[in-house]
Amino acid sequence: MIFLFLLPLYLAGVIYMLLRFFYWVKNCHHVFNWIHFKIPVAVWFSASSLTPLIVLLLPKNAVTIVIRRYSTYWIGILLYLLMFIALFDLIRLIAKHTKLKNTMLFTRVGIISAGSIVAMCAAAVCIYGFLNARHIVVTNYEAEVNKSCGDMKNMKVVLIADTHMGYAIGADQIEQMAERINEQDADLVVFAGDIFDNSYKNLDDPERIAKAFRSIKSKYGIYAVFGNHDIEEQILMGFTFRYDGKQENARGMYDFIEKCGIKLLTDETVLVDDKFYIVGRRDGEKVGTPDGKRKSIEELTEGIDKSKPVFVIAHEPDELQETADAGADIDFSGHTHDGQLFPLTIPVRLMWENPCGMITKDDMYSLVTSGVGVYGPFMRVGTHAEIAVLDISFTG
Repeated sequence: MIFLFLLPLYLAGVIYMLLRFFYWVKNCHHVFNWIHFKIPVAVWFSASSLTPLIVLLLPKNAVTIVIRRYSTYWIGILLYLLMFIALFDLIRLIAKHTKLKNTMLFTRVGIISAGSIVAMCAAAVCIYGFLNARHIVVTNYEAEVNKSCGDMKNMKVVLIADTHMGYAIGADQIEQMAERINEQDADLVVFAGDIFDNSYKNLDDPERIAKAFRSIKSKYGIYAVFGNHDIEEQILMGFTFRYDGKQENARGMYDFIEKCGIKLLTDETVLVDDKFYIVGRRDGEKVGTPDGKRKSIEELTEGIDKSKPVFVIAHEPDELQETADAGADIDFSGHTHDGQLFPLTIPVRLMWENPCGMITKDDMYSLVTSGVGVYGPFMRVGTHAEIAVLDISFTG
């Protein structure tokens, strides 16, 4: 469990931030150094830090949902406050060994000013991140496939992924997503996994969400695959815990997907209207089957007519070469969130051949969306919540 290794760092960060806050406010005014001020602040700070654990232990109800939403904001605030405080302390540490050590930077006025700047910068980034995560943008791409697709010369495909419904994303975000999709007049909608946030039971309003999905207009419907978070597991600050060792997709998830009017593909290949194939792969990390196995892309494309367009939906943008070699024309994926939060946007580009956007792999296009929802903190900084729209021209 990665979380158990990161827990000491999390607690150290919380304590560090609290101590630096007290140091700053006591320089602002002596009244903030009184114990009657420090105790309530420390209690609130501790309670906020424990909200992810509290919602893990409490049964689902209206209060728990509010606390869970609060915890997603808290983690984001903590992250950026720590970043700015650490940056300021590093600057002071370097300046202490230069001629700047005798400047205003090390006076009471300098400490108050620097603390105020840190607070304002963190607040600005967090507010932007909260608002940005709620706003879904449309990103457009174009592809040319040298095959015939029946009588169709062009096709518009909308790619969505990573709604992570339940932990932070509710009906309002899904309704906005459905509106954006319907604005595109799509021929096909594909959903590249992580539909749920590790639990079907934590959906805030299942009926309203299902209604939003059923309202999506698409000539050939919505096809989806499960992702690594479409597994019933306990989740704490974005980290999952398995208590029974199982990694199966829950029956309630299957039933809800059907209720939403979505065609779920679990290691299946379907021929749509005798024009094009859709290959839906199980997730490679958490397959969702009792034996933990999934079919290879070669098995899924064996025996199909590859003179027709072949579209693959795979949650993670991996095995791109294998997918291209199997005759796929377009590989639709999500999973990466494009890093979701700066500076995590930097390492994600080193981890994936295609972290976000569209690249070509031999004759295949790989399209990866940053996703509609969020994972962990309800915040996006340096990335966007999006639906990706691909206009395909068939030239065969």
